[in-house]
Amino acid sequence: MKKVILGLSGGVDSSVAAAILKEQGYEVIGITFKFVDNFDPEDAVKVAKTLDIEHHIIDYRDIFKEKVIDKFLSDYKSGITPNPCVICNKNVKLRFLLDEMYKFNADYIATGHYAKIKDNSLFKSVDLNKDQTYFLCQLTQNQISKALFPIGHLEKSEVRKIAIENNLNVAKKKDSTGVCFIGERNFKEFLKNYILAKPGNM
Repeated sequence: MKKVILGLSGGVDSSVAAAILKEQGYEVIGITFKFVDNFDPEDAVKVAKTLDIEHHIIDYRDIFKEKVIDKFLSDYKSGITPNPCVICNKNVKLRFLLDEMYKFNADYIATGHYAKIKDNSLFKSVDLNKDQTYFLCQLTQNQISKALFPIGHLEKSEVRKIAIENNLNVAKKKDSTGVCFIGERNFKEFLKNYILAKPGNM
């Protein structure tokens, strides 16, 4: 049986990815990364129990702050508009999933991203409204060669249907939007806490 390390965030997409992989015959190990202080892993824990898969929660807050948050703020200070999701997927999420893959002697890594892989290349998902290939654009060839995106061939409505069929508690959970480490806070107010406003040409 092939073994896959899945990034299990506790959202409906990664949860359904886990259900699909298990149905396909993989041994699934869910890895939930704690990147921010206010993260609650309860939904991920419940999903893992419902699907009866091995599950681990790993604290990566210090590295996430260094690799993603600090770079995000540094870019803004330099007048660059950053995309923290692009940086996170390449330098944090997929990189750490690969680390766990080697640690558990697994064969693949997987996430709940809306994307497809064919011939070691990245392709847009079937659901173009949810397509996330832009956020995966800097993945290395090694990361792509080991990655599975189980929901890339599905529409979002189909993903939620599968979640209901598998009695997953997150079936109707609201989609996460925006920058994860800012959350519901006002974006400008967040930046003001770290960057002093100064006059200048636009």
